[in-house]
Amino acid sequence: MSTETADPRFADVERWPTLSAVEAMLEGQLAAIAALKGQADGIAAAADAAAARLRKGGRIVYVGAGTSGRLAVQDGVELVPTYNWPSERLVFLLAGGAEAMTRSVEGAEDDAGKARAEVLAASVGPDDVLISVAASGRTPYAVAALEAARENGALTIAIANNPSTPLLSAADHAIVADTGSEIVAGSTRMKAGTAQKAALNILSTAIMLRCGLVHRGLMVNMRASNEKLRHRARRMVATLAGVDEDRAAEALAHAGNDLRQAVLIARGFSPQEAIDRLARAGGDLGEALAEG
Repeated sequence: MSTETADPRFADVERWPTLSAVEAMLEGQLAAIAALKGQADGIAAAADAAAARLRKGGRIVYVGAGTSGRLAVQDGVELVPTYNWPSERLVFLLAGGAEAMTRSVEGAEDDAGKARAEVLAASVGPDDVLISVAASGRTPYAVAALEAARENGALTIAIANNPSTPLLSAADHAIVADTGSEIVAGSTRMKAGTAQKAALNILSTAIMLRCGLVHRGLMVNMRASNEKLRHRARRMVATLAGVDEDRAAEALAHAGNDLRQAVLIARGFSPQEAIDRLARAGGDLGEALAEG
């Protein structure tokens, strides 16, 4: 596996001047992002397929072990405040369980049986989208969870840093960031982790776009959970509805702080009409506004 090999260029990196080592690491991070350049088509196809399932009410299931698992959990957790994605429509399968978020749980990544059992316990099925992440592309826990989910009819997406690996072969959609060897051999929290985080960011954001949770480049399903975000919500409603912030605040109050409903209310629709329009549009504000 290229992510595990030692690069002879860095055989004595610990003896380099710190500045030289840092510059080499920065170059590695840039290379990690560049490794995704050829994956745009694959990421887009995965996002379109995922959104089609999720519009039916399915869940996003994140799977991984170690660094990959923690990055996957981080991506999913951030969908809740950013897009107000329902927490009950997120499932996290991390080798070793929640404890593995903050400490290493030795051997957990090798337990394929546990992965299958957890997929079964979570009732992962046809409307769900499972995203499994593993730098090696061979982690037994990640591969077994993906295989079990696909057997149950879920849409499966794999993200790995080594091509032609079991995880990628087993998935409906495969995203590979071939980041090669690390400056510190085998430390996949470096280039591999950066590429995984970028792939997850892009994939989940594209899914949210296709689920109608962005309108005119704004996070119109954002959860306004503090004063900064409440102020942002007023500005967004004012901008999208063409009203002042006082009218926007009033609309938000009538909408229970639902931004999409508030935009429609500020445009002159009743709260119930706003709810009905959004329901017919599958939650897509643009479609709700365009309805005759």
